[in-house]
Amino acid sequence: MECKLCGSEKIQQISIEDKYYYCKNCELIFIASGSLPSYKKELEVYKGHDNTHENEGYVRRFKDFINTLIVGHIDEIEEVLEYGCGPGPVLADMLEERGLNVVKYDPFFYPEVNYKKKKYDLITSTEVFEHFWEPKQEVEKLIKLIKPKSYLAVMTSFHPGAEEFKEWWYRRDSTHVAFYNLNTFKYLESNYPLKIVNTNNTNGIIFQKNN
Repeated sequence: MECKLCGSEKIQQISIEDKYYYCKNCELIFIASGSLPSYKKELEVYKGHDNTHENEGYVRRFKDFINTLIVGHIDEIEEVLEYGCGPGPVLADMLEERGLNVVKYDPFFYPEVNYKKKKYDLITSTEVFEHFWEPKQEVEKLIKLIKPKSYLAVMTSFHPGAEEFKEWWYRRDSTHVAFYNLNTFKYLESNYPLKIVNTNNTNGIIFQKNN
């Protein structure tokens, strides 16, 4: 078996349900392909989320995300792709309120959008990276859609390490199949035309594309 992000064979199985694997090279934790959830299961879980403007905690997280990672670059941004926006595109609405042009794409809820027809000043992907069945393919696809010197902002909870993973609350969502930490994102910085601009080292990070 190889890591789904870096391709390394330095893989350690984490003894939880015999389905989690830890990469010693890039520190990605991922679920074996044979244990991935079905499309039906994913859709069922997503429809149960309370991801609306009425959910004050949900909205507050996006305000923090914008203020911490995006506001400092807002003057450089016009065209945005909200990749994996979900059924209630709260972040997209908040960015539009700031005068940005936002394309909303989600494979379940906005699948018909042709988001690949142009490139973007900013791609946001919030609570999405953990759902990637094939992280390498997804990351490379997003990088191609970013304009030179433009940005990729990601929200996903950083995992605490292989030893603490068993008790970590974030893994208990059955649709969460890939988990990252700062070293995983540093791997991306070292192997792709990306530079880490800022991170809270908890659940948010923003990259700038080098060229």
